[in-house]
Amino acid sequence: MKQQLKVILTSTLCVFAIVLIIYIIGKTMSSKTATGGNSAEKNSSSTVEEVTTVTDSFLLGEDIKQQLLTVNPYSRSGQKLNKVNAIVIHYVGNPGTTAAQNRNYFEGLKDSKTVSASSHYIVGLEGEIIQCVPLEEISYASNNRNSDTIAIECCHPDATGKFNKKTYNSLVKLTAALLKTYGLSVEEGLIRHYDVTGKECPLYFVRNEDEWYGFKLAVDSELKNKK
Repeated sequence: MKQQLKVILTSTLCVFAIVLIIYIIGKTMSSKTATGGNSAEKNSSSTVEEVTTVTDSFLLGEDIKQQLLTVNPYSRSGQKLNKVNAIVIHYVGNPGTTAAQNRNYFEGLKDSKTVSASSHYIVGLEGEIIQCVPLEEISYASNNRNSDTIAIECCHPDATGKFNKKTYNSLVKLTAALLKTYGLSVEEGLIRHYDVTGKECPLYFVRNEDEWYGFKLAVDSELKNKK
């Protein structure tokens, strides 16, 4: 009889011990899961993207035709542009080509896969403006400054790279509108591709510093008219 009681008591203690161990393990796992969730929430909330609302009438008007590129690794990655520190001026380097032709070249890179290239805007020979990439995404135009700049490519009639009057006037308006949108000054927020890499782009503004200075004055005047 004593032997039977001893067996029953031993079995009961074993069952109790097993239940206790399972309970402790369950509490530990629950605690770890809760801690991990809180940590993830904390990390995600600490990353704040700077969002700029576009309100400028020129950027929202009919002067700009939005023809966004297809998302692809070669011309529109879809990667977010969280901060804009400058507007970068470029020239297409292909005399006589139109804004549409250059936009289609960017679009075709998803198939040819030859190079990564694009810009947010292209200003054409008739003063037309095509938007290729949303302002909240990066474009592939300004090398190591892709991550914090808006890029504008400009068409030109000949090899000198000089913009005609229609292209020039549209470029002044577009640049001023973007500077206003991002709260940038002409002195600090307007640069050439040349200022990033040393490449002669836009060619005419690199080889003629006085013309670049005159362009900045024109943009500054347009900017002041917007305030």
